[in-house]
Formats: sequence, structure tokens, C-alpha cells
Amino acid sequence: MPIVSRRRRFWPALAILALGACTASPTPPASGDLAGTSLVIAVADEPASLNPLAGYAENGAAKIYDGLLEHRANGELRPALATDLPEPAPDGRSWTAKLRTGVTFSDGTPFDAADVVATYRALLDPAFASPVRQRFPMLSGVQQVDATIVRFDLTRPYAPFPELLVLGVLPSEALATPAPVTAGTPPPGTGPYRVTDWQRGQHLVLEANKSYFDGPPAIKKVTVEFIPDDDTRAARMRDGKLDGTALPPALARTFADTTGLKQVAHPAADVYAVQLPAGNPVTGDPAVRLALNYALNRKALIDGILFGKGTEASTPMPPTLAEFLEPTARFPYEVPKALDILGEAGWFPGPEAVRTRSGVRAAFPLLYHAGDTLARDLATAFATAAKGIGIEVTPEPAVAADLVAKAATTASLTHFGNPFDPDLALYGLLHTGVNPAVDTALDTARLMTDPAQRAAAYRKLQRTYLGAPTMAVLTAPDHTYVMRDNWNGYQPVTDAEAPDLTWGAWWNLAKWTPR
Repeated sequence: MPIVSRRRRFWPALAILALGACTASPTPPASGDLAGTSLVIAVADEPASLNPLAGYAENGAAKIYDGLLEHRANGELRPALATDLPEPAPDGRSWTAKLRTGVTFSDGTPFDAADVVATYRALLDPAFASPVRQRFPMLSGVQQVDATIVRFDLTRPYAPFPELLVLGVLPSEALATPAPVTAGTPPPGTGPYRVTDWQRGQHLVLEANKSYFDGPPAIKKVTVEFIPDDDTRAARMRDGKLDGTALPPALARTFADTTGLKQVAHPAADVYAVQLPAGNPVTGDPAVRLALNYALNRKALIDGILFGKGTEASTPMPPTLAEFLEPTARFPYEVPKALDILGEAGWFPGPEAVRTRSGVRAAFPLLYHAGDTLARDLATAFATAAKGIGIEVTPEPAVAADLVAKAATTASLTHFGNPFDPDLALYGLLHTGVNPAVDTALDTARLMTDPAQRAAAYRKLQRTYLGAPTMAVLTAPDHTYVMRDNWNGYQPVTDAEAPDLTWGAWWNLAKWTPR
């Protein structure tokens, strides 16, 4: 079995953007707390629930809860509620974890093995209807060996299983009555903070857990504002109403000349792509999908939209997962080849420079998340590239519900990724039945325990994907943040799919201290 805590070579160094000449002084901290024991941050996406079983904080760093394990800044796993990394059985079909003692939940009740067992059994129990269950198809059960040891039983070996043990543990008392997990008041956790106020659509307030087993945080109050619109977050940051937020590179760079603020850029396992659904008469044509991939100038996207803050990508594999990345799996920018592919497939020039085939115009709408300026700009650039080969794409802003409801028939700009293991994001995304060879490669990779063999399987998957892409991958942007330079303890990480309260710049907020 591989060593779970191997150093992850994909983790790039942080790029801190150079500050320009100072032209203005920022207002005092947004919280008004000159002692620095409270701060205000903003995120674009509000969690639907703060319950780990409902999908909250899937990468750990939940602030309210602890998992058995947690991630270090470099992506390694380390014990949290466990005392050591879990031990696999020789056949890889079970993992055993030893638990800490002397830990309590924020309501004062003690933590023990019964809580771990209750949490994972609830995950498996259909009565709880946990959406997290889909991440654990290999888990058949969890057993309490004794008061401080639990064993996870698997239906098959699964090398990245420890990555899943960052799931927040709930008190067994909160799970005594089986019922679907909801967005109601979250149960108490063992984490460094507890929830004191949650105004849906507005803000979440966290206060330090004074009994936290690793010591109470120096930042005693954290207010998280939920602001989906990029421009609005930038305006509130500029007005001194926020102490930090993530912004697209085009907006983040506007703060370069502001005293007391710093910009930082994190490499991210965040791949932006245009989903091209099979249920649409245009996007469902393999030739159209292939041609669109050759029509994209991906370097121009990075230079013109991301201002250099990103990495070229042609396949759904995040470039940050360097040991799994196939460097030859790339679509070159070749418009003549794209035109040849369309012509050979029967798509010929028609009225208004839009190609047609059998009376069908090569035209389709492209939905993107309203308020996401990066998605808007990428959608516009994709439409321009498509026009160059005779395909008419019309970008349209949409709310999240419409993006989901229309996914089967309407193209949409999406993003995805996981910074810790490719299976956690790619299996559900690519295992669709459209390309049997890709499905086989995914099944093979998730069963392998040898690191070299797994890497080879994923590299083969990417080469196979090039022959029949199901989407047009655009780029892997860095995540750029603007934050007030009033605290010590910030550490860079490789970001997950989207900046939020948990991972990213705020992953170790409980360790920050005022300057």
C-alpha cells in the first residue's frame, strides 16, 4: 500500500503579486476591532447547509467541525480527531483509525468512537438521504473496535480513501433519529469555531470555541458575508467594509496601489470548461466538440482575461495534480484543422456565416453563472472562437437553478476539480457512458493502490479523452485574493474548485494572530 501522507509534488509555490506605489490608505479593519480579534470576509457562494452530511466542507477545514484527518498546507494528510494516520489492512479492504481522547463538542458533550460510527453510518443510511453518500461508494460499513478505535470496511481497495476522512464528525445524539439532512440549525462540532448567527443570503457569524482541544483561536469572531456578484465584493473591499475576499484577476489587480492591502494568487485545482451536452443536436455531435477544442487559443485566454494568472489546460485533469498530468494531452490551436473536421462531418457554410447540416444551424446558447465576471468573460471569448469556425454561440447569464435544470440539453460554462486526488472530481464528471474507453480507465485507476500504476492509468485516460472530448476545457485559473495585511499566520495552499469559507486563503484562519 502507498504511504498516505506522501509529499505532494504538485503543490506550486505561492505567487504574491507585487504591490505598486502606495497612493491611498485603507480604512480601519472592517470589523471596527482595532485589536484585530475579529474580521469580516466575503465569499461568492453561500453553503446550502452547514451540516457535513449535507455536503458542507468536503475538503475539510470546516471551522465548525473536525474530521479524523485534515490537510496540511502542502496537501499532505495529518491527524485531527485521530491520533495517527489510519492503517490499511494488507488486502486494502479496511482502514483502522485510533481516536483522540479528551475532546469535547462545542456544547460540552464528550467525543468518542460512537460519534464517528454514528456519522458514517448516517452517511450510509438511506433514511438520512445524505448527498455525500455518492463520494463513498466503496464504504460498506464502519465498526467500533473499542472506545478509541474504529474500522472502516470497504467493498474493494480504494487508494485515496483517507482523503475522504476529512468529513466533519457529528455527535451521535444529533443522529439518533434517522431523517433527511436539512439546511436547519447545524449540530455542534468539535471545531475551533461555533455558529452564533446565520442570516440566509446575508452573513454567517462564527465565534471562537473556548474549549477547542488545540487551543481557542486568537481571532475570536469571524463574519462571513455572502456576495455572489464580483463587482459588489470589489466595491465593498474598496470601501473598507471587508478584510478579505477572492476576486477575478482583472478586479484584484485594481487594488495594487492601496496601502495596507495585499494581493495573493493561489494555484488552484479549478478547471473551467464548456459542457457540451449529448442531448443537443449541435453540441451532441462529436465532430462539433472536437472542432471547438481545436478552435481555442488557450494561451490568449490566460494572457487576455487572466492577466497571466492561470495554466493552459486541454483535458479535465487539473494541472496542479502534476503526478497524474499527461503533458502530451493537449489540443493545439489549429483553426484549419477545426474547419476540416466540420467539413468532413457535413457542416457546411450557410447564411450569416453560420454552418448548417441537414437544415440544422450550428448555433446554441451558452449559459454562465450570473455575477461571475470571469465566467462571463470566458463565455464571451469562447463564443468569439466558435464564430471563427462558423458556429454561433450566444452567452446568456443564468441562475444556479437554471444551470442545473438545463444541463442535459443546453451548453453551460462550468468549473470543477479537487486538489488532493483526481478520482474525487473526475469519476462522476467523466464516467458517463459516452466514451467506454474513458469509463474503463476511470474504473481501473480507482482500484489501483500502486501510485505509479494509478498515475499511468490517469495519463492514459487523458490521451483517450482527446479522441472524443465531452467538453471544451478552457483554462485552469489561479485564485486571486485581496486581503488586509493586519494578521500573521496566513499560509498559501493549492486551492480547491472555488474559494469559500473553508479551504483556500482562509483554510487555517484559526491559527491567525493579530499583528
